[in-house]
Amino acid sequence: MDNTDRMLIGALRRDARMPVSELAGIAGITRATVRARLARLTATGAIRGYTVLTAEDVETSPVRGLMMLAIEGAAAERVTRELLRLPEVVMVHSTNGRWDLIAELGAGSLPELDRVLAEIRRLRGVSASETNLLLNTRRGR
Repeated sequence: MDNTDRMLIGALRRDARMPVSELAGIAGITRATVRARLARLTATGAIRGYTVLTAEDVETSPVRGLMMLAIEGAAAERVTRELLRLPEVVMVHSTNGRWDLIAELGAGSLPELDRVLAEIRRLRGVSASETNLLLNTRRGR
Protein backbone atom coordinates (compact mmCIF):
# COMPACT_ATOMS: atom_id res chain seq x y z
CA MET A 1 0.00 0.00 0.00
CA ASP A 2 1.48 3.33 -1.04
CA ASN A 3 0.62 6.96 -0.24
CA THR A 4 -2.00 7.12 -3.01
CA ASP A 5 -3.78 4.06 -1.60
CA ARG A 6 -3.70 5.63 1.86
CA MET A 7 -5.06 8.89 0.45
CA LEU A 8 -7.95 7.03 -1.24
CA ILE A 9 -8.75 5.10 1.95
CA GLY A 10 -8.62 8.31 3.99
CA ALA A 11 -11.07 10.00 1.62
CA LEU A 12 -13.41 7.00 1.75
CA ARG A 13 -13.29 6.99 5.56
CA ARG A 14 -14.64 10.54 5.48
CA ASP A 15 -17.26 9.73 2.83
CA ALA A 16 -17.73 6.11 1.74
CA ARG A 17 -19.98 7.27 -1.11
CA MET A 18 -17.49 9.69 -2.63
CA PRO A 19 -17.69 9.49 -6.44
CA VAL A 20 -14.76 7.96 -8.29
CA SER A 21 -14.28 11.24 -10.17
CA GLU A 22 -13.87 13.14 -6.89
CA LEU A 23 -11.46 10.50 -5.55
CA ALA A 24 -9.45 10.84 -8.78
CA GLY A 25 -9.27 14.62 -8.33
CA ILE A 26 -8.12 14.32 -4.72
CA ALA A 27 -5.46 11.73 -5.57
CA GLY A 28 -4.39 13.34 -8.85
CA ILE A 29 -4.94 10.14 -10.86
CA THR A 30 -7.43 8.98 -13.50
CA ARG A 31 -10.82 7.47 -12.69
CA ALA A 32 -9.68 4.18 -14.27
CA THR A 33 -6.68 4.11 -11.95
CA VAL A 34 -8.91 4.80 -8.93
CA ARG A 35 -11.22 1.93 -9.92
CA ALA A 36 -8.26 -0.42 -10.41
CA ARG A 37 -6.71 0.55 -7.07
CA LEU A 38 -10.02 0.15 -5.19
CA ALA A 39 -10.56 -3.24 -6.82
CA ARG A 40 -7.05 -4.33 -5.76
CA LEU A 41 -7.48 -2.98 -2.22
CA THR A 42 -10.77 -4.86 -1.93
CA ALA A 43 -9.36 -8.08 -3.43
CA THR A 44 -6.39 -8.07 -1.03
CA GLY A 45 -8.62 -7.37 1.98
CA ALA A 46 -7.20 -3.90 2.71
CA ILE A 47 -10.76 -2.61 2.19
CA ARG A 48 -13.25 -5.00 3.74
CA GLY A 49 -16.41 -3.03 3.17
CA TYR A 50 -18.12 0.32 3.22
CA THR A 51 -20.41 1.59 5.93
CA VAL A 52 -22.95 4.23 6.76
CA LEU A 53 -23.14 6.25 9.97
CA THR A 54 -26.75 7.14 10.69
CA ALA A 55 -28.20 9.71 13.08
CA GLU A 56 -29.50 6.77 15.13
CA ASP A 57 -25.96 5.42 15.55
CA VAL A 58 -24.96 8.65 17.24
CA GLU A 59 -28.23 9.18 19.14
CA THR A 60 -28.25 5.70 20.71
CA SER A 61 -24.71 6.22 22.02
CA PRO A 62 -24.46 9.90 22.91
CA VAL A 63 -21.73 9.21 25.48
CA ARG A 64 -18.60 8.06 23.69
CA GLY A 65 -15.09 7.45 24.89
CA LEU A 66 -11.72 5.87 24.29
CA MET A 67 -10.42 3.46 26.91
CA MET A 68 -6.72 2.72 26.79
CA LEU A 69 -5.80 -0.63 28.32
CA ALA A 70 -2.57 -2.19 29.57
CA ILE A 71 -2.67 -5.98 29.30
CA GLU A 72 -0.67 -8.46 31.36
CA GLY A 73 1.35 -11.08 29.52
CA ALA A 74 -0.10 -12.61 26.38
CA ALA A 75 -3.76 -11.96 27.21
CA ALA A 76 -4.40 -9.36 24.48
CA GLU A 77 -6.23 -11.72 22.09
CA ARG A 78 -8.49 -13.11 24.82
CA VAL A 79 -9.21 -9.63 26.22
CA THR A 80 -9.98 -8.36 22.71
CA ARG A 81 -12.50 -11.19 22.19
CA GLU A 82 -14.14 -10.44 25.56
CA LEU A 83 -14.30 -6.72 24.79
CA LEU A 84 -15.95 -7.32 21.42
CA ARG A 85 -18.72 -9.30 23.14
CA LEU A 86 -19.80 -6.15 25.02
CA PRO A 87 -22.45 -4.21 23.07
CA GLU A 88 -20.97 -0.88 24.19
CA VAL A 89 -17.61 -1.68 22.56
CA VAL A 90 -17.62 -0.27 19.05
CA MET A 91 -14.06 -1.23 18.05
CA VAL A 92 -10.84 -2.48 19.59
CA HIS A 93 -7.46 -1.32 18.31
CA SER A 94 -4.07 -2.82 19.14
CA THR A 95 -1.35 -0.25 19.54
CA ASN A 96 2.19 0.28 20.75
CA GLY A 97 3.63 2.40 23.51
CA ARG A 98 2.25 2.55 27.04
CA TRP A 99 -1.14 1.06 26.15
CA ASP A 100 -1.70 -2.31 24.47
CA LEU A 101 -5.32 -1.86 23.38
CA ILE A 102 -7.69 1.04 22.79
CA ALA A 103 -11.41 0.33 23.02
CA GLU A 104 -13.88 2.72 21.39
CA LEU A 105 -16.97 2.84 23.57
CA GLY A 106 -20.51 4.11 23.10
CA ALA A 107 -23.14 4.30 25.84
CA GLY A 108 -26.53 5.87 26.40
CA SER A 109 -25.56 7.71 29.59
CA LEU A 110 -22.66 8.42 31.92
CA PRO A 111 -23.85 5.84 34.48
CA GLU A 112 -24.05 3.24 31.69
CA LEU A 113 -20.51 4.11 30.56
CA ASP A 114 -19.31 3.91 34.18
CA ARG A 115 -20.80 0.42 34.47
CA VAL A 116 -19.04 -0.71 31.29
CA LEU A 117 -15.72 0.77 32.42
CA ALA A 118 -15.97 -1.15 35.70
CA GLU A 119 -16.82 -4.35 33.82
CA ILE A 120 -13.82 -3.94 31.52
CA ARG A 121 -11.46 -3.17 34.41
CA ARG A 122 -12.50 -6.50 36.00
CA LEU A 123 -11.49 -8.54 32.94
CA ARG A 124 -8.68 -10.97 33.73
CA GLY A 125 -5.48 -9.62 32.18
CA VAL A 126 -6.36 -5.91 32.31
CA SER A 127 -3.69 -4.34 34.53
CA ALA A 128 -4.35 -0.61 34.02
CA SER A 129 -6.64 1.71 32.10
CA GLU A 130 -7.24 5.32 31.23
CA THR A 131 -10.44 6.64 29.69
CA ASN A 132 -11.13 9.85 27.79
CA LEU A 133 -14.60 11.06 26.85
CA LEU A 134 -15.08 12.16 23.26
CA LEU A 135 -16.59 15.64 23.39
CA ASN A 136 -16.80 16.39 19.68
CA THR A 137 -15.81 14.66 16.45
CA ARG A 138 -14.75 16.51 13.32
CA ARG A 139 -13.99 14.89 10.00
CA GLY A 140 -11.11 16.02 7.81
CA ARG A 141 -11.34 16.37 4.10
